[in-house]
Amino acid sequence: MAKGLEGKTIVIGGSRKIEEISALIQKQGGQPVSRPLQGTVFLAEKEVEPSVARFIEDGADWIIFTTGIGTETLLRIAGNMGKEEEFLRRLKEAKIASRGYKTLNVLKRTGLEPLAVDEDGSTQGLIRSLAEVDFDRKQVVIQLHGESAPSLIAFLENKGAEVETILPYQHIPPDEETVGTLCSELLSGEADAVCFTTQIQVRSLFDYARKKDLTDRILQVFEKQALAVSVGKVTSEALRDEGVIRYIAPERERMGAMIVELAKHFEKESASRL
Repeated sequence: MAKGLEGKTIVIGGSRKIEEISALIQKQGGQPVSRPLQGTVFLAEKEVEPSVARFIEDGADWIIFTTGIGTETLLRIAGNMGKEEEFLRRLKEAKIASRGYKTLNVLKRTGLEPLAVDEDGSTQGLIRSLAEVDFDRKQVVIQLHGESAPSLIAFLENKGAEVETILPYQHIPPDEETVGTLCSELLSGEADAVCFTTQIQVRSLFDYARKKDLTDRILQVFEKQALAVSVGKVTSEALRDEGVIRYIAPERERMGAMIVELAKHFEKESASRL
């Protein structure tokens, strides 16, 4: 009996656990190909210290946390500056919004209770939870991770907020040659699926496609040929934002579940052709 990924070329867009994911793909009969779209995310502690100091000095009406690791890092940076108590005092004075269960857990451990949380782990879910809030002329600080959040920033600015972003972790784009190779492989029909494990990977591919005027062609490939595979609600949201409608996402947000789901999809596809 043929395995689920027999004869399929599966592109891995991540840069972590490549060997493990490759082994899972091969176990299902597939051919893994590594095309890292992640680039590098680095801790920009010194670059962030002035923003932390400004928040301690001036405070804000709202602070929005979007990742658990970013929230922990800001607390640690404030501690390294000898200002953790002042930072926590300002947090308690501000209204807090939170995206994602990991972020919520960090805040609760710190004794902070957000006024607004998403219902589904996504940026759009967070925006919906903030829809009725009056942000006119309010100072809003957003903690981001690796890249901007244009839909959230646009939402707040359209409601009259003055927005400042803090990125404790910043993103260096991936090697352009690698992204170009993947685009060529997609357009020539050499890839049967692309596995995305973070929103940054999605943005990297489509930023390159826009730069080379390939967006419509890449979207057509994902609609008719290659399948996009997503791990996590935020990654799925990034695919939808870029116009990818046809994708699969495992219920369990794990790499292994992603490959199992992908194999099942191709098995069903093969059965339907018989």
